[in-house]
Amino acid sequence: MISPAFAAILASGRAQFNARGVEARRSFPSLDMQAFGAFLQDGVDPVVQAVANAAPERAGSFTLAAYDMALELVGHGLAGPAAKNPFLGAVWRELAPHFAPLLATSPVDALGMLSNAAIHLAGVAGARTQQWQDEMAAIAPQVGTLSQMRAVGQVLAWRAGVAHFRMGAIAAADTLPSALALAAYCESQLDWPSLREQLLNQPWRGNADGIEFGAFTALGGEFATPPQVRATDDGFVVSAGERFYLLLADAHGAVLHGATEDEYVQASTGVPSSVRLHGSTVHLEGRALALDLPAGEIALAANAHTLAITSPYTHAIRLLPLP
Repeated sequence: MISPAFAAILASGRAQFNARGVEARRSFPSLDMQAFGAFLQDGVDPVVQAVANAAPERAGSFTLAAYDMALELVGHGLAGPAAKNPFLGAVWRELAPHFAPLLATSPVDALGMLSNAAIHLAGVAGARTQQWQDEMAAIAPQVGTLSQMRAVGQVLAWRAGVAHFRMGAIAAADTLPSALALAAYCESQLDWPSLREQLLNQPWRGNADGIEFGAFTALGGEFATPPQVRATDDGFVVSAGERFYLLLADAHGAVLHGATEDEYVQASTGVPSSVRLHGSTVHLEGRALALDLPAGEIALAANAHTLAITSPYTHAIRLLPLP
């Protein structure tokens, strides 16, 4: 059952809403109106209730915008019970209500921004979507404008594992009030200029142990064969089977993009003199790390801030921060 507030709005504009549904079926012939009805109850209703509570005079105009957007999302198969990824529905149902004041004043832009973010994050392998949603909800009371919502969303997406957002997230935080930028990074000990300097110069800030990335494709992983790695200034070019990838990683996670064989050939196989491999133990300026790998065929590659470790005995790449 939908809420009384939503039911009243639908009843008062029945002809208008019905006409929108008819027009949507022309644009999306496969639109499942039963699935759309389910999304109205599960995804749209919670947001309408939140806006009606925050700004009752805007509830009607918001509902029109949300109704149109819901038709399009369900028509594209992105929302509703049959959606391939349920995260968009969760964002409407659980996160969007926290931004009710912004949704009331800018329904299309604000709801569209949250929806696009949900679709993008759901498509990034390894992104921690629940973390992003929880942290966005927690910071929502401090977000007063659409530009702040966009910037905070980008910062929190990086912190949730979208590694290629790193430089953009730092730049986005520059546009925020200092207190909001620090809140987005969960930092209370530094001022923003000092934190910004550390973030720019220390991609592994807060993570001394590094991460492990990759698995065999037959087990749902990324690589058909044990990967080989070469370094670039910002990441690593990976060769696995007959495919090539660009791997970007930092303290918060790693992402994989497509690359070419030429990029792999041109990338570096060197490591700094401070890195030494003795048997199956890696030495990093006084720190020794024993690897659970057979000695003799371990390969190392490094850029200025990260060491990558591979072996023909594993489909995983071990990524360690360099001092």
